[in-house]
Amino acid sequence: MFLEIISPDKQIYSGNVKRVRLPGSKGLFEILNNHAPIISTLDKGVIRIIDEDEKKITFKVEGGIVENKDNKIIVLVESVKK
Repeated sequence: MFLEIISPDKQIYSGNVKRVRLPGSKGLFEILNNHAPIISTLDKGVIRIIDEDEKKITFKVEGGIVENKDNKIIVLVESVKK
């Protein structure tokens, strides 16, 4: 899957990943390969990424929106801290 995390002023992350855990407004959820299409709002919390090399990457976000379609995930966030 391809993941992009974008804030209003810059691109935060771009690359292929195995899984992404997101702080949805109704609770944590995870997107895996071939996940059904989804659009969701995000609350303040942590985005956890497992990349193709099994490396764990986390970002603290203040909220945002995620869209997943055809194994392409786009996350728009208000602000982020690594």
